Amino acid sequence: MGLNIVILTEDRYEAPSKKNSYINNILKEDFLLFYALKKLGFNVMRSSWSSKKFNWETVDFAIFRTTWDYFERLDDFLNWINTYSRKIKFINSIDLIKWNLDKSYLQDFPKEDVVPSLFLTKNSHKSLKEISIQKGWNELIIKPSISAAAWNTHRVSAENINEMELVFSNLKSSHKMIVQEFQKSVLTSGEISIMVFGGKYSHAVLKKSKKNDFRVQDDFGGTVCKYEPKKTEIDFAEKIVSLCPERPLYARVDILLSKSGGFLLSELEIIEPELWFRFCEKSADFLAKKIYESIIF
Repeated sequence: MGLNIVILTEDRYEAPSKKNSYINNILKEDFLLFYALKKLGFNVMRSSWSSKKFNWETVDFAIFRTTWDYFERLDDFLNWINTYSRKIKFINSIDLIKWNLDKSYLQDFPKEDVVPSLFLTKNSHKSLKEISIQKGWNELIIKPSISAAAWNTHRVSAENINEMELVFSNLKSSHKMIVQEFQKSVLTSGEISIMVFGGKYSHAVLKKSKKNDFRVQDDFGGTVCKYEPKKTEIDFAEKIVSLCPERPLYARVDILLSKSGGFLLSELEIIEPELWFRFCEKSADFLAKKIYESIIF
């Protein structure tokens, strides 16, 4: 087997004709890893996962990076990974990718380590009021079980629960849903994202929402800064990764502070997480080394 590897993106970001700070960050992230792999002797390419022009026969490995449209084209994406996983070794593995596609993976972790969550099938008859009363949750977060980047994610409180019932009803008519207890700590302490490569801590960032919003993603005006995590935070992130069905080569562990001052897993991203290399450029070299070691040894 050779060392031919393709960094996977999506159509919008493969060769964008117009650029802004958002696009420039995407390109910087991808090319930091591109050159880190190149330094280790890989023949590195970059392509949209859905490209009809790219010659997929020329690569041995594919690493998922900015394939951020997968949930919008889920059937196409599943067909693609099922087809090409027979010819190309995926990083992370196809089994991990399929496991992580649906947020129901959260049920595979100890309940005490996860934001309190309820998983609903499509067309569930449960209402938000019913869930709020049964669970004793004063505020809720609702989102499709297969989604990313806060897509169709809503905060529900006593003030808007009546209007959100219609939103919820429309969403669950076409999606499996996850309902979670809203963690107020996200408004004060933000969300910690810890990157774990090959099972070991790499670096971390702190994400905070803008005023009068709860979403920490920069798409919605959130801010991101480099963060030096405590040992307890690193230990928690590494523990979460160790509990995966198999060890991912890269993972982003998103953590919120609990009411008791402990840690709660918000999400574990192991398909196409933003890894924030630009806040710690040597981390791209660390991941490239882990990839190389996984192939050679």
